[in-house]
Amino acid sequence: PTAPSPLRPAARAYAYRGLPASRFALPWRAADVERVRRRLRFSARDMAEVIALIRSLHPRPGTSIAGVEPHYVTPDVRVRKRGNAWIAELNPEIAPRLRVNPDYAKLIRRADRSDDNLCLKSHLQEARWFINSLASRNDTVLKVASKIVELQRNFLEYGEEAMKPMVLRDVAEALGLHESTVSRVTTRKYMDTPRGTFEFKYFFSSHVSTGSGDERSSTAVRAHIRKLVVAENPRHPLSDNKIATVLAGQGIRIARRTIAKYRESMGVPSSNERKRLG
Repeated sequence: PTAPSPLRPAARAYAYRGLPASRFALPWRAADVERVRRRLRFSARDMAEVIALIRSLHPRPGTSIAGVEPHYVTPDVRVRKRGNAWIAELNPEIAPRLRVNPDYAKLIRRADRSDDNLCLKSHLQEARWFINSLASRNDTVLKVASKIVELQRNFLEYGEEAMKPMVLRDVAEALGLHESTVSRVTTRKYMDTPRGTFEFKYFFSSHVSTGSGDERSSTAVRAHIRKLVVAENPRHPLSDNKIATVLAGQGIRIARRTIAKYRESMGVPSSNERKRLG
């Protein structure tokens, strides 16, 4: 954040006197700035400067020197657009081509019943079983990824607001797989797209009835709410009722309590709190 102008000595003293002794006091102070100002006997000017100072601080300053190694994700599938089609391909870094070394396979003599030959045969059989199992697993991953890309084409084209409602059963039925198989294949698997790298599970979201016979995904509804909040006038933030009205004008008719639930799940404060903090 941009650093505020230097505080006057009195305001700086107020800031340190007003800082909470415990992090558990933060939600209470953030929720009622005016109440804090009156209780600490700050002027409106001093309070504004104190808030500017506090907002300029890093809540976890130790993270800059902690030296924590970043966690990188290697995508299992890469998605790119070719012409008008979106294509999913296995990432060769995690899906190498394996084969049995032909020199070792030649060592096996079919008529030889020695222990060494029988051991080689057993290992050869296990190697071929492993390669076939890995190929089958990769084939299933690619089929599921391709179906997700097909069903969520609008997301790839237009973003979160165009995400369609989709559950595991939709993909399972389309591919003739058991739902548990799709669940297993989509766990901790990642897809690299032009919009970012996402876990397969990200593309699944519940259906939200809009009251107009249409259905939207919960991900799309959250994206619409976030967009409205980001664009609102900080002095006159949108209430949940107002957001419901605006969305209804866009053909998304959902209850105020549903909007409140999604807003809270994204960590967005209520309109009253946003106004105090604005």
